[in-house]
Amino acid sequence: MNLFNFLLPFVSCIVSFVFTLFIFNRYLKRKGAHLLLWGIGMAFYGIGGFCEAFFGAFGWNSTIFRLWYLFGAILVAAWLGQGTVYLLAKRRWANAFMILLSLASIYAVVRVFTAQLDPTLMGTNLQAGGEMNGKAILTSGLRVLTPFFNLYGTVALVGGAAWSAYIFWRKRVLLHRVIGNIFIAVGAMLPAFGGTFSLLGIKGALYLSEMLGTVLMFSGFIRATAPMKSEVQVVTMKSEDQAIS
Repeated sequence: MNLFNFLLPFVSCIVSFVFTLFIFNRYLKRKGAHLLLWGIGMAFYGIGGFCEAFFGAFGWNSTIFRLWYLFGAILVAAWLGQGTVYLLAKRRWANAFMILLSLASIYAVVRVFTAQLDPTLMGTNLQAGGEMNGKAILTSGLRVLTPFFNLYGTVALVGGAAWSAYIFWRKRVLLHRVIGNIFIAVGAMLPAFGGTFSLLGIKGALYLSEMLGTVLMFSGFIRATAPMKSEVQVVTMKSEDQAIS
């Protein structure tokens, strides 16, 4: 077992699932399609991390690889990005993109679980738990799906977070959300950079970037959603007025 290639994705997995619980807890309190989709997207992130940790510990497994490629390589960015689309775009446009994303996701599920695989193409050293590699997919046309899902999700998630940070900064209100959204934007971009460095032969770049990415996004979410002291005071004053009345 390659300890490095097990621990990094394992940490990513744990942080992602804890983050997922935080998002769903907020969804239960506040509702909102954006929270539901962010929660689903982070659950996908956690599944991807689990599959990578499993591979780092035990090596090749076709089912684990298919789950990783579906949730970790294809769907995660798009579903996170779709949450941001629901937050910022008009509902009719968000609904239209949601229909397209759902149909495309179903297509991806069918293609991934019917694909022909070659475990010898996973990495340079399977016994040492090399990084999971999409080259193991032999079925033509399947790997072409990944850039479309990731481009849509990354542009929506990073662009939405950057735009939100800019709006709060320009209006000089809720500045803690500026910082939170910057963290989210940077965290969302890190896996893309890690994947690029991994293709260039820098070992561990993908797993390290995924771990740092989920930590930054989680930190940004906590920062952006934490009430400021002034907000807490307003809520407290309202509660006291209601109690007096």
